[in-house]
Amino acid sequence: MALFDRLKDQAKNLQQQAQGGRGTTTGGAGRGGSHGARGGSRAQLVGVLKTQLGSLKTELKSGAYRDASMAMCALVAAADGHVDAAEIQQMESLILGNDVLQNFPPEQLRTRFHKHVDQLTRNFPQGKAEALQEIAKAAKKPTEARAVIQTGIVIAGADGHFSQAEQSILREACATLNLQPAEFQL
Repeated sequence: MALFDRLKDQAKNLQQQAQGGRGTTTGGAGRGGSHGARGGSRAQLVGVLKTQLGSLKTELKSGAYRDASMAMCALVAAADGHVDAAEIQQMESLILGNDVLQNFPPEQLRTRFHKHVDQLTRNFPQGKAEALQEIAKAAKKPTEARAVIQTGIVIAGADGHFSQAEQSILREACATLNLQPAEFQL
């Protein structure tokens, strides 16, 4: 737990620096994971969260984390109310390329992700409720709950753009997991 606390403090310090130095929180021209001057505080946050998740890889092997993360990814993909085939393909590539999610067989990830995307596409409010129920199952373990939100942020920020709809979905997921959105700069 000491490692998680240290990483959490690093993220908090980064958040304070970002609020003091740049008043923006909606991303920028940089790519997710970039630590350069371009891209702003959101890209730096995505990079820090990606590092944090990587350090927790050995702890994040439960089915609850896997299922909640796939529900979170589907919600991020459908945050604007629709998902097209290109977006699904891009999201699937991000999921399968994510270091922590490589703990799980790719077919398990695809099946769970597509199940939620299909539900969200058919009936967004009902699909959203079902995805949030799946996410809620990770609340039993605080490390996993935070990792689900971090995974959502990393996936959402991978394209360098963090939409208001994505931020809103992530804030709802925080509420579902009894986490404070401010902890994640949302």
